[in-house]
Amino acid sequence: MIIDPEQSRSGDGAIMAPGTDSTHFFSAPFATPEIPGVGGVIKQRNEDFLVEEVAQYPPCGEGEHVYLFVEKNGLSTSEMVEIIARHFGVDDYAVGYAGMKDKYALTRQVVSVHVPGKRPEDFPSLRHEQVGILWTDLHTNKLRLGHLRGNRFSIRIREVDPLRVVDVHRCIGLLAKRGVPNLFGAQRFGYRLNNHVLGRYLLTRDFERLLDGYLGAERAGLEHPRRDGNEEAGEARRLYDAGDLKGAADAMPRHMRNERDALRALSKGASPEEAVRSIHPVQIRFWISAFQSAIFNQLVSERISDGLLGTLVPGDIAIKMTNGAMFDVDEETLADPATQDRLERFEIAPTGALWGPRTKGARGEIGNRERQVLARAGTNVAAIEGTADEFGVSVLGTRRAVRVPLIDPEVEGGVDEHGAYIRIAFELPSGCFATSVMREIMKNAASAGHQAGARRDGDVDVEA
Repeated sequence: MIIDPEQSRSGDGAIMAPGTDSTHFFSAPFATPEIPGVGGVIKQRNEDFLVEEVAQYPPCGEGEHVYLFVEKNGLSTSEMVEIIARHFGVDDYAVGYAGMKDKYALTRQVVSVHVPGKRPEDFPSLRHEQVGILWTDLHTNKLRLGHLRGNRFSIRIREVDPLRVVDVHRCIGLLAKRGVPNLFGAQRFGYRLNNHVLGRYLLTRDFERLLDGYLGAERAGLEHPRRDGNEEAGEARRLYDAGDLKGAADAMPRHMRNERDALRALSKGASPEEAVRSIHPVQIRFWISAFQSAIFNQLVSERISDGLLGTLVPGDIAIKMTNGAMFDVDEETLADPATQDRLERFEIAPTGALWGPRTKGARGEIGNRERQVLARAGTNVAAIEGTADEFGVSVLGTRRAVRVPLIDPEVEGGVDEHGAYIRIAFELPSGCFATSVMREIMKNAASAGHQAGARRDGDVDVEA
């Protein structure tokens, strides 16, 4: 089912409905509908999309881990890790980082390298045209995912009238007051934008359609008309659609190992289910995670439509933004004047379910809605848990804030050697996507970073 993103912003609850593969990201209503979008494009060049980590703690100056503040340009996080590991002569697992960063951007982040008994000066300078080291230090522990306060962005919109900076100022002002919808960005759903659909097929055991969506071109169920993003695989996908499974396996690029394994299994007579079981568990977990994210996006979408993005209601579960602790919301909590004050200061926020076996469901009407969204997708928590166990992956589930603060925003319009632009700078808490801000400002499909002809994404935006 092909859906044009420009025609699917109603937020009518159709996301992931049984029998459809409705879009997960573009259909969410806007939190700032009264402000017209400025249009334009982002990521025309890596330098137009700058991301810098805001550290959770500074290195202490001693320990077994060398800390590096790394600037990378046009590299995925995994590619950066390989380069650093090779330079220090360690395995990849000895390298730690707090967050994944977009490949097609200029990014700055702290990376740790476990080299017991050695100091930064014991190693030669790292020389690589796409990697630079801005400072080095020592610390006692390895960096882990989530060990950061947030990320600071500086993003230039191109192909835009710089005089529209007035509208951007208005939009940013409303977002700073109302909060940013904490949507998962398009990057979460894979470069073909259908990982969540494949996740639903996995959970409903529709293995044949899963393989069509994963391996094919015409039958892929892509969510809106766009290029595959990986021309190398085009011939293999066409052969799969034509039923030439051996030819497809031979034509599939060698680095696309999961696709090759599935095609080889099919070409040797394996059933669709057996072919899916040949795929690495990491890919299986990606599909389930993308499905969870799509369901969460629908919950956020419904709260925006109902005017509840920054409002608590009886039965909600709220989160403390400082430490992630959660608490039930009842009538007594709502009657306390301090509750509204904390909401307005972004100390607390409503949450939505990332469904899994350990997810605590909300109560009352809001809890019923959460369960209905999952049921409309044709599955339930037991199926998520059972599938995860069956395929040997860990999928626990949790809850996530449905809105987050926009911190220290800046806006300017101008012209440089590449033409006119509007630049927006802001900080978001860790785990949030800059595209959630840009879609409110631009209000077009390009705001998701997947404009026509976009390159294949290497990593999520800032999901850590």
